Amino acid sequence: MRALQFDKSGIENLKLVEVSNPEVGSHDVRIKVKFAGVNPIDYFVVNYLPVKPMPHIPGAEVYGEIESVGDHVKSLKPGDRVIVYNRLFDGTCDMCLSSMEMLCRNGGIMSVITNGGYAEYLTVPEKNVFKVPDSMSEEVASSLPVAGLTAYHALKEAGVNSNDVVVVFGASGNTGQFAVQLAKKMGAKVIAVSKKAWLKDFGADYVTTYDKVVEDVSRVTGGKMASVVINSVGSSVWDLSLSSLGVNGRLVFFGGITGSEVKLNLSQIYGNHAKIIGTTGGRRIELMELLESCNDCKVKVWKTFSLEEGKEALKALFDPARDGRILLKIQ
Repeated sequence: MRALQFDKSGIENLKLVEVSNPEVGSHDVRIKVKFAGVNPIDYFVVNYLPVKPMPHIPGAEVYGEIESVGDHVKSLKPGDRVIVYNRLFDGTCDMCLSSMEMLCRNGGIMSVITNGGYAEYLTVPEKNVFKVPDSMSEEVASSLPVAGLTAYHALKEAGVNSNDVVVVFGASGNTGQFAVQLAKKMGAKVIAVSKKAWLKDFGADYVTTYDKVVEDVSRVTGGKMASVVINSVGSSVWDLSLSSLGVNGRLVFFGGITGSEVKLNLSQIYGNHAKIIGTTGGRRIELMELLESCNDCKVKVWKTFSLEEGKEALKALFDPARDGRILLKIQ
């Protein structure tokens, strides 16, 4: 099969190669990969993170079709449209038993501690695979395992409800566009921070820019500020995130594409009784919930690249002209 693979860190070392098809264990399924998402995690895997095995195939977000199943697989069959929950977990540690599989003490992220989905075929355990409804588009399905799930888990951890005003930084990005839609589904009033007017079609009640966000949030809330702020961007908007947050508010953050180090004004946090919540990934049950509730979700795809164009796809994450998601069409 064809796969994108590197033998040492650095995007310049990413090459299209021929490798053997992955074997199928008795509790595994082999997926014919149709689309794979392009996310910051994939860029970090290729360039910075310690990974195994080496040589290594990246790709954390996978949608495809079951090609074959192991002898003990009962819930899936060849031809099923599926997505992959990308956290490997043992199912027996305290985190797993609390339905926090993404924090498994003996697990990790598929594509970091195993090969990923930037290949024509991927073999994964049955327990990591979920059927996609017939009515769901390939683009939405391809975006649920990372972009959708990360945003959904963050909103649930913040307890978003119909009484909330939610500010989403990075609203036009991979996770941001789902955070806007899903917060609106939860009944919140949503303020998207972006230059992209199309976010109104995704459920944003207001769209504002970084230089006006604090002023506009104050105007919308009558000076109370937001009850929930979602920061998917990193350190570059940390101060703006806190300035947009109201008394007793919840600031939820994940990812650090613009940096991971910030300075904290502790009195600003405890004086406002602010809650700062870090999240990563999401639960399997939450991915199931998304599959049931996201048939009407949208995804803005900016560009679709071929497997041969993997390097260009990863570099395009940082293109100032990027307007939505980037996908790899594998086959």
